[in-house]
This record gives sequence, structure tokens and C-alpha cells, in this order.
Amino acid sequence: MVMRIATFALSDQMVAGALRTQATMANLQVQESSGLKSETLGGYGADARHIINLQVSVTRAQSYIDAATLTDSKVQVMYSAVGSMTNIITQLRTQLSAATTGSSTETASVINSAKQMLLQMGSILNTQYDGQHVFGGARSSTEPVDLSAFSSGTGSTTTADTSYYRGDGEISSVRVSDDEAVSYGVTADNPAFEQIMRVLKFVANSSSLPSSAITQALDLADNALSATTTVQTRLSSAASQIESASARQSDYMSFAQTLASDLTGVDVAAVTAQLATYQAQLSASYSAIAKIQGLNLASYLR
Repeated sequence: MVMRIATFALSDQMVAGALRTQATMANLQVQESSGLKSETLGGYGADARHIINLQVSVTRAQSYIDAATLTDSKVQVMYSAVGSMTNIITQLRTQLSAATTGSSTETASVINSAKQMLLQMGSILNTQYDGQHVFGGARSSTEPVDLSAFSSGTGSTTTADTSYYRGDGEISSVRVSDDEAVSYGVTADNPAFEQIMRVLKFVANSSSLPSSAITQALDLADNALSATTTVQTRLSSAASQIESASARQSDYMSFAQTLASDLTGVDVAAVTAQLATYQAQLSASYSAIAKIQGLNLASYLR
């Protein structure tokens, strides 16, 4: 039926209103299915900058968490290795104490044990994690300890000897936030480790151990044990710092994600209710349009 001129303006307004309602419904349907207010940043207006900043901060926090997790595992490996060194020096002290009796059997036993312990120390100091030698400083791709020359010759209880070390002096650290870095590195030439290596070399290369030599070795072993315990304590402290920093980053990341979600997300239940209201409104609009377009004088007179 052809629309009459008298009803055209009213019908046009109602059709335009219905189309606007359809457009609004289409947008709400997208929000309902995606859970987002907009599929593009442009749809967020002034909030777009805040959303981008939050997304960047979440990504940065995750990178700090990943770095902290990897480093924490590395520190745990180092801590365990130093614990093994502590066991070695403790065992040596026990055998040296037994040798103070002057027994040739005990003396021979501690000398033989020291030779084996020296090899064990070399192996421990060459410990790897994730393909890197953890006690080599920045030269993590090569073994930091070489015993080929060090293990021979007469040892000393008084003169430091790090000739076994092939690494460098770089102390490893990890950045756990924008303004915090935790230093955790320990190199194989650390004074604590050097003392263990020196006393082991001294005992292992001794043809005999008079009481004076045993006393010197025991004193050095005591110092080495104390120093090694300090290193282990420092590693434990570093691990605690790293784990605490990682926890803070996790908390911040959750907070930032919540803020971003508040800015970008929609209440799906509320959107569904709005859709139902607009659907009823649209149905009523089309019904009214149909009635207006169907009006004519003949219909009215009937």
C-alpha cells in the first residue's frame, strides 16, 4: 500500500527511531557475546589511554615475574650446591679430628678422602642450571673450575690460591621491579670456596700429616665452614627477596587486570536485560509503523 503524504513525516521519524534502536541492539549483542564494551580501543574514548597503560604495566609485571621465577630456581640450585660443599668441609673436619690421634690409618684415610673431595668440589663448582654454569660469573658458557693444574703441587694453609678459577668477577643480579634489582651471584673464586679448595689441596697433597699440619688444616677448615655458611645464608636472603618481589608483582598485576577489566568489561546480565527492553520497544515501533502506513479514509469510515 502506498504511504499517504500526510503520514510520511510521522512514519519517517518512526522508521529512523526503529533503525537507531536496531543499531543500539546490534552493539549490545556484540557486548553480550564478547563481554567487552568495544572491540576496538577507539570505542573507549578517553579511557583508551588508561587501558593501554594498564595493559603495558601488566605485561611488564609478568616479565618481572618470569625473570624472578627463573632466577629463584637458579638460586635454589646454588643454595643446594653450597649445602653440598658444607657437607664436604664438615666431613673433612671430622676426619682431621680423628687423625689428631696420630694414627697412620686415620692419616692415610683423610689424605685419600681429601683427594676425592677435591674432585667433588670441582664438580660442584661447575654446576649448571638451564645450560649455564652458575658459579662462573658472566662466563656462564664454560666451566669455571679447572683442576688439571691446581690439584698438583704442595698446598698452603696461609696463601690464597684461585688458580683453579677460569670465570670472571661479574656478580649476577635480577631486576624484579622498575626500581629494584636483587644481587644473588656467587663465583667459584669466592673466599669461602677458595678456602675449601685450599685446605683440600693441602691435605690431599700431603705425604704425611704431623699434628701441627692437622691443626693448621683444622683452623682453615673451620674458617671455610663459617664462610660457606655465610654464603648460604646470603643466598637464602636473596631467594626470599626475589620471592617477595615476585609476589608483589603478582598482586599488582591482579590489581591492574581488575582495573582494566572494569574499564573494558560489561555486565552481561544488565546488557541482556537491556536487549530485552529494546526488543520490546522495536516490536512496538514496527507495529505502530505498520498501523500508520495502513491508515486511509476508507478504513476510517468503515
